[in-house]
Amino acid sequence: MKFVHIADMHFDTEFESIAQINNLSEIRRLEQRKILKKVIEYCKDNNTELLLISGDLYEQKYIRKSTIKYINDLFKEIPDTKIFISPGNHDPYIKNSYYNTYEWNKNVYIFKDEIEKIKLDENTNIYGYGFTDFYCKNSGIEEIILDEKNKINILITHGSLDGGNDDYKQYNPISNSKLRNIGFDYIALGHIHKRYDNENKTNRIVYPGSPISMGFDELGEHGMIIGEINKGRTDIEFIKLDEREYKEIEIDITDFTSKEEIIEKINSLELEEKNLYKIILNGFRNIEINLREIISLVEHENIVKIKDKTQISFDIESIKNQNDIKGIFIKRILERAEEEALSKEELEKAIELGISSLN
Repeated sequence: MKFVHIADMHFDTEFESIAQINNLSEIRRLEQRKILKKVIEYCKDNNTELLLISGDLYEQKYIRKSTIKYINDLFKEIPDTKIFISPGNHDPYIKNSYYNTYEWNKNVYIFKDEIEKIKLDENTNIYGYGFTDFYCKNSGIEEIILDEKNKINILITHGSLDGGNDDYKQYNPISNSKLRNIGFDYIALGHIHKRYDNENKTNRIVYPGSPISMGFDELGEHGMIIGEINKGRTDIEFIKLDEREYKEIEIDITDFTSKEEIIEKINSLELEEKNLYKIILNGFRNIEINLREIISLVEHENIVKIKDKTQISFDIESIKNQNDIKGIFIKRILERAEEEALSKEELEKAIELGISSLN
């Protein structure tokens, strides 16, 4: 049985990290549409029997009816493909959600918050669970008992696998080991935007990652999982869909003595036109850095962020012990910082400006 597995498309998201750059966020929303069209075209061209969508297909807060119509019209193009959706924490099956109020095509099935078993055919069962709120602390998935282990059993849901912190525990926490012990042939997960595969061909647990990257916390390639499942073996492959990648480049400015050198270095970088870049400045700085000024003079339009991770180039403790005006300044500013509870960044900035004016 051939299948495609996607998750975390987040249709109509704001793309906050690039919203300030011209029309880039709108361009990315158009690219979301193109990516789903690629998924559908793949299903159509390869006689794919199953399309599994493991939650966060859209953003409940921002989704437009026109976007839902676009999605459903694409689903209509593959009437012979069974589409199963497990709503997630960003697109829960709530009273006013389009999952509840829109008339979806006949090949679409949407799970709710009761674990359901769908008999797809005489050889295959689909189990699913969906969010009906923006949080889920106990879905009951770990207690599933398969009553037809001789058949192909697939689970689709949105959740946090082995999440240790409190944040993960709010989004359907699931134990990896308990899932494996249930005996599913394939577990189609969503929520984590980074691709993950336990590589067990008889008991695959897979996050496909988001088909489109949302920001600089999602570096690398993004796309979909395609596969073929038989009882006792599931083979999968990753296919890249997003033509852009978010990338980071680090520049050590320790030996730079002017802002012009920083700008010239950034402008000399050979960048791939479609990708989006963040420049990270590190090392020890000998000059004041004004990020707003620097980015306004950068020639590359696809550099959308510059981050300053540099450190001041002088030894505060050493200067503090000097019997001169710099030593007196450092002692005074440290006392002031303690009184006013300045952050490390604020303190360093004050010291840097002060020492520079005394040189």
